[in-house]
Amino acid sequence: MKNSFTTPNKLGFYGDFGGAFIPELLQRNVEELNVAFLNFYEDSQFLNERNQLLHDYVGRPTPLYLSQSLSAKYNCKIYLKREDLNHTGSHKINNAIGQILLAKRMGKTEIIAETGAGQHGVATATVCALLNMNCTVFMGEKDIERQAPNVARMKFLGAKVIPATSGSKTLKDATNEAIRYWIDHPASYYLIGSVVGPHPYPQIVAEFQSIISKEIRCQLKEKKGSELPTKVIACVGGGSNAAGAFYEFYDEPTVELFAAEAAGMGIESGYSAATSTLGSIGVLHGSMTLLMQDEFGQITEPHSISAGLDYPGIGPLHAYTIANGRTNSINITDDEAVVAAQFLTLNEGIIPALESAHALAALDKIELVQNDVVVINLSGRGDKDMEEYAKHLIQ
Repeated sequence: MKNSFTTPNKLGFYGDFGGAFIPELLQRNVEELNVAFLNFYEDSQFLNERNQLLHDYVGRPTPLYLSQSLSAKYNCKIYLKREDLNHTGSHKINNAIGQILLAKRMGKTEIIAETGAGQHGVATATVCALLNMNCTVFMGEKDIERQAPNVARMKFLGAKVIPATSGSKTLKDATNEAIRYWIDHPASYYLIGSVVGPHPYPQIVAEFQSIISKEIRCQLKEKKGSELPTKVIACVGGGSNAAGAFYEFYDEPTVELFAAEAAGMGIESGYSAATSTLGSIGVLHGSMTLLMQDEFGQITEPHSISAGLDYPGIGPLHAYTIANGRTNSINITDDEAVVAAQFLTLNEGIIPALESAHALAALDKIELVQNDVVVINLSGRGDKDMEEYAKHLIQ
């Protein structure tokens, strides 16, 4: 556990954001998790088991790839951190491995999870199969339709997939259902996939994803002779991949951090998920954060072409760093994300996830100079999004 930005206070707050706003029935669960995390995270046996799985099972370290086409287009060095090459196809497995090992040490055998794009659901189902644990995944009915390949993968891995049929039938609603189930089944372990939820979840997920930026530092040192890029870009819904990519650079003032949020059909369209621009302070899924809500405090429905960014809130760590200016927020529309994805696909043979495409599109909205060294976290691969791409691709 590292620095001033990533370490919350004893109540789980990052500045004004965070905490644990939970029903009394869940307080014991959350405290049990906090104790387990503090006991095991720096335990040598735990670390050895986790690191071995990350290396031998997940396939870490992931490459830091210099994109010749992007570098030529923007006249600077642009690297892609290839989280899409992880086992299961995204960064989500990093956190799933860490939390499943915590659950194992806590004596848990039933795992529940929420998922939007399906990548966290697949990662959770994968580690449950690995350790022979029961797995239940909640997923919005709309997301089940647009992410069918990942639903099939979860079921093939032995997970039970339960549709969330309320609200917008997306990630917010899946999270609601998972929390309700957890209240009714307190002996289960809730394996949250992003830096959201009550403390200590945002801290736990950020810690387990920090492997991304730890590797970036080492890889840049090897390639460039310096550990520090000038800019790091990552997409943000809840924000787990961004927390991992930014983690090691929060206390490096020369490194600019850019969070690409989903503007959907446009900020003023009424169909957007750009929380840091449209949101205000409130409580969502157990933490005080920025969220999209009306004047009465009711959640307004988000929209994004990307199921993983279709969420009306943002993790409290990101809310804090955006509010205090450490992280810059950039709004990316659906169309801009698709154009960026098409460029990378046609020029590098890499099909990015729609989530990652938002980070790629941010290049057009950032001032770049020739000596910039930019790292974009390519958080996932685009296999799951081919149906959406087919609907929107510009011919």
